[in-house]
Amino acid sequence: MVDTRRRAFIALLGAAAVARPAPALGQSTKVRRIGFLRVGPPPPSYIGGFREGLREQGLIEGQHFVIEFALAPSALQIAGVAAELAARHVDLILAAGTPSVFPAAKAAGNIPVVFVTTFDPVTVGLVPSLARPGGNITGMTTISGDLIAKRLELTREFFPSLRKIAILVREASPTAVAYVKESQSAAAKLGIGLQVLSERHPDDLANLLAAARGVDVLVVGDDTEFTTHRVDLAELAIRNRLPTVHGLREMVDAGGLIAYGASFHDLYRRAASQVRKILDGAQAGDQPVEQPTKFEFVINMRTARALTLDIDPVLLARADEVIE
Repeated sequence: MVDTRRRAFIALLGAAAVARPAPALGQSTKVRRIGFLRVGPPPPSYIGGFREGLREQGLIEGQHFVIEFALAPSALQIAGVAAELAARHVDLILAAGTPSVFPAAKAAGNIPVVFVTTFDPVTVGLVPSLARPGGNITGMTTISGDLIAKRLELTREFFPSLRKIAILVREASPTAVAYVKESQSAAAKLGIGLQVLSERHPDDLANLLAAARGVDVLVVGDDTEFTTHRVDLAELAIRNRLPTVHGLREMVDAGGLIAYGASFHDLYRRAASQVRKILDGAQAGDQPVEQPTKFEFVINMRTARALTLDIDPVLLARADEVIE
């Protein structure tokens, strides 16, 4: 028997949707220009998530907006690239990844900025609060302190006899000091030794990994520069017989061993909602900084086999995805 009340309710919702006014941006003939600032080309899942989110907001690429990419070869060049992007007078800057955020904020002037990053924007002084960031900036952040501890706990489950890890950070990253501190605290609680590998330039990676002697696992910090060089990093780790643990599943797609962390595809998809509101006239600083709601646990069995590792079937069953 059909529930007539439910059918009537659905019909009412449909009528409301039809009666809803056209989106403000959709009524404009101006094509908005979104500057996408990043170190290196974005992983397909990031830009794909962003475009997916804009479509969900009713925006058609080429009709309502275009994306203008501003990609720096490394974090060392990002400030200059940010200034060049701001000089194009784009309507909004998406600061994609940690190295982009402060340069974007400094260069933007009156251009609103939406960021996607891993650091706590309050702790580093970017905004006064998550609820009301103020100024001309807002965005998405993982605030990954708790995630770092969870990642090391998971690493211990994979390697019960774990004695020492190395963590890889980018020396100039605004997250480096906090990441090292959180990692040291988590490692101490687990009784694990820790070595810090600090990268100054992407060319340092080969020597840094070769210098990671006497460690059982390499834990890679969540930095855009490492994401840009994710394939090289995975190959270097396998060459040095180093299992790698990451916060980004894109690193495991490229050959890393394990990832546990926020879904950045989802963060970029949700950032599109903030972008839409701002392009419709909302003040960026009035939009709360948002945190992740979706997390991923991914294992790359191809890499496990290359490293001749046996993975506990219980851990495989817990994974959201196993790459074969």
